[in-house]
Amino acid sequence: MPVTDARRGVVVLPVYNEVETVSGVVDAVRKVFPGEVIVVDDGSTDGTSSLLAGRSDIRVITHDTNLGYGRSLIDGFDAALKAGAGAVVTMDCDGQHEPAHIPEFLAALDECAIASGSRYLPGSRRVGTAPPERQDVNRRVTAVINEVTGWSITDAFCGFKSYRAEALSQLSLTEPGYAMPLELWAQAYRAGLCVVERPVERIYFDGDRSFGQDLDDPDRRFRYYLRVWEEALGRDDG
Repeated sequence: MPVTDARRGVVVLPVYNEVETVSGVVDAVRKVFPGEVIVVDDGSTDGTSSLLAGRSDIRVITHDTNLGYGRSLIDGFDAALKAGAGAVVTMDCDGQHEPAHIPEFLAALDECAIASGSRYLPGSRRVGTAPPERQDVNRRVTAVINEVTGWSITDAFCGFKSYRAEALSQLSLTEPGYAMPLELWAQAYRAGLCVVERPVERIYFDGDRSFGQDLDDPDRRFRYYLRVWEEALGRDDG
């Protein structure tokens, strides 16, 4: 593995069927970030793959089938670390994250090992309306995390994050689905990692987007999140 350069950041973008937004997001990332961009295409079937194949300014990792949001991030982390990244930034590619925040998320790593976006801080601008049931599940899960960790975070699920490479190297993530952030939070807590939040926009364009795997039911989704959280807290990775 190459020697990690603490000054070198890598942006990781998980993508699944984002043909309408992926080009604009990557273009916007490129305007503010000159380093390596890794796009993990999680088995897209809508033309996203063809758009990505036509670009020479990104590295694309392709899953032949849809393996899950968590698996995409895990594979992106692994690729970034093997490339010698000193820091990793993740953001979604559906138009709900503003790439202009990338430099400040990298700078926040001077303060803590993980900087996590929050759509619920006072400085978080609102665009569109978040589905109430999603806000409720997020609020309930965030409260559970804070009760254990004492972090006082406000948003358990924002995909806009930055990580020091050495922090990611301490984690052993395996959850392939949408609950991977709960596994990450649990392992970060157990590793004693410092976490700080930064405000990001709360942008919602598609309130009907499905979680799949019968997880559109909020109670079932909440139970799934708690199961992953509790298993990760009790897991012995050593």
